[in-house]
Amino acid sequence: MKLKFKRLFVRTAFLLCLSTRAAQLAVGDAVPAVAANDQHGVAFQFTNGIRFLLVVTEMAASKSANQKLAAAGAGFLEQHHAACLMDIHTMPAIARVFALPKLRKHPHRIVLVDTAEALAAFPAQPHRVTVLALTPAGRVEKISFWDPAGEPVAEFLK
Repeated sequence: MKLKFKRLFVRTAFLLCLSTRAAQLAVGDAVPAVAANDQHGVAFQFTNGIRFLLVVTEMAASKSANQKLAAAGAGFLEQHHAACLMDIHTMPAIARVFALPKLRKHPHRIVLVDTAEALAAFPAQPHRVTVLALTPAGRVEKISFWDPAGEPVAEFLK
């Protein structure tokens, strides 16, 4: 009897955890509003003029992506109507002391997202940057994953 109860409890807890996770964005979904500041402390406003969102959720991918974006030039993201969102909610406070000044040196705008909930719906893959192509109305038109260590970014912003 105890074993059956334990199994039932574990299954129920597992299903409850699955049901409380945020649904992943899919093609056709509206992109949720993201309230965050960039590396210079300027508030980010998601507008319908943005055609691409680059979402970085890992440190290794962020370093490669920032190098490629910096090499592309200061106006590259703006020319492609793109915004780069970087997840920093797991970055320890001491690491931020060193990371933020380095981020300020990049010529492109990096929106620093500091809460897990803000990016919970965005799909992600290990070592990749999520690239969302958006419709003029702000809905997901296409989802792709960029490997900044080995692929040029321009191919993903077409």
